[in-house]
Amino acid sequence: MDNLKLNGIVVDCILGDLPEERVTEQQVMVDVELALDLQDAALSDCLDDTVDYALLVGNIREALEDAKCRLLERAADVVADVCLADPRVEHVTVGIKKFGTVAGLGSAQVRITRPL
Repeated sequence: MDNLKLNGIVVDCILGDLPEERVTEQQVMVDVELALDLQDAALSDCLDDTVDYALLVGNIREALEDAKCRLLERAADVVADVCLADPRVEHVTVGIKKFGTVAGLGSAQVRITRPL
């Protein structure tokens, strides 16, 4: 199985459970690792034979902006669903990180793999 990694996708969205987090967007960082067969794309050198990651990044941003999640766990699952919408993707690992959530804590991150 081959992998396509997209690292450091920056998204401004509502994410959090505190009252101030429900009204003010904050910046989160998303990493995705897609497991799929990339042999056709390698042979054809054609974008149609692989995941268009510019389109995927846009879809991830839109989904997180619309979802207004309370938990990082839910946000990661939303991203996984977007990635798995492409039938070529067999599984995906998603990491999502937010910053400044707790005094003295640099960031909080969740990492999931779907499907297992």
